[in-house]
Amino acid sequence: MGNFDVWIWFVVLVPLAALAGWVTGRRGGERHRDSQVSKLSTTYFRGLNYLLNEQPDKAIELFLHIAELDKDTFETQVALGHLFRRRGEVDRAIRLHQALVQRPDLNDAQKVQALLALGEDYMRSGLLDRAETVFSDLARIDQRAPQALRHLISIYQAERDWEKAIENASRYEAATAEPMGKLVAQFECELADRQRSAGEIDAARAAIARAYAADSTSVRAGISEGRIEAEAGNPAGAVRAFERAARHDPDYLPVILPALLESYGKVGERTGARAFLAEMSEHYRGISPVLALTKMVEAEEGVGAARRYLGQQLKDRPSVRGEAALIDLTLAENADAEATLHDLKHITDQLLVRNPSYRCNRCGFGARSHHWQCPSCKEWGTVKPLLNYAVV
Repeated sequence: MGNFDVWIWFVVLVPLAALAGWVTGRRGGERHRDSQVSKLSTTYFRGLNYLLNEQPDKAIELFLHIAELDKDTFETQVALGHLFRRRGEVDRAIRLHQALVQRPDLNDAQKVQALLALGEDYMRSGLLDRAETVFSDLARIDQRAPQALRHLISIYQAERDWEKAIENASRYEAATAEPMGKLVAQFECELADRQRSAGEIDAARAAIARAYAADSTSVRAGISEGRIEAEAGNPAGAVRAFERAARHDPDYLPVILPALLESYGKVGERTGARAFLAEMSEHYRGISPVLALTKMVEAEEGVGAARRYLGQQLKDRPSVRGEAALIDLTLAENADAEATLHDLKHITDQLLVRNPSYRCNRCGFGARSHHWQCPSCKEWGTVKPLLNYAVV
């Protein structure tokens, strides 16, 4: 069976199975009750048979019929609303769950369940303002309503209201003990980027400090701090921040290197730059630090030394981009192979154009530029440079 059938099993069959078992298990009572028992049981098992034989449309109609026969059972009506939403009939789900919320006979747990279902209906229909109201009310009713808080976090992410996203992430962590520091750090960095763009440097620095407090190993906080300090005319501070970020996660080195090398140049610390790049070459198997070192060798020792250094490195870490750089150096040193090398360079460039430079390690989304939040699966911090295609 597919995902649809699994969903039906958990959301509809389980409560309906309980209903059928409860009704079937009753003994005695009026004759019409016995008739209803038989009708519900027969219909239920017919629906189950349809489902097992991969006939979901027929199963749906029968389960809807069961729910209609038992309008007073809360669990059945909640399941029916979920089914409507699953089928894309969100308006019907909203009306049903609104009616449930207004029922005076619900206990507290049922009230929470009905409000959650209604809020999810609103989210599915894109009515985020109504969903926010429902989930906020629910969080006030039950301070330990993690589902409501989780939904509020999603809403505030979509609205880019980072202060409220941070607030509700903190509430969620307090309610569930699930660590939310990495997510909070991303939100604080979003705030810092916004404030940096607005020229609010002190506020941006404060947001970065809070990001570090939430996640001391945040690579993004280090990159954002480095950019803030570089723009503020503090290249030494930028170097420290960029180096810190690279050491926390060398996979982000290609994102960090351009601004880091620029800051090194402003500080005038070539020895420190070469030492750091050599260190990163030991920890990062991509070609970026090697290419950066090759440029430094070329500037200080000449094209021949740079070509020999790069050629040796490519034996241990073959790379299309490294090959392209080696071709450039060979062209500069030996004009006799010019025609052949130009052809090879053209082929290499075409290979590079057709490949993404970044990929999400959660869903596999490929991109030519870096995103902190994956455009496909919406996870944070999962889009990283590919080893062989990331640019310096």
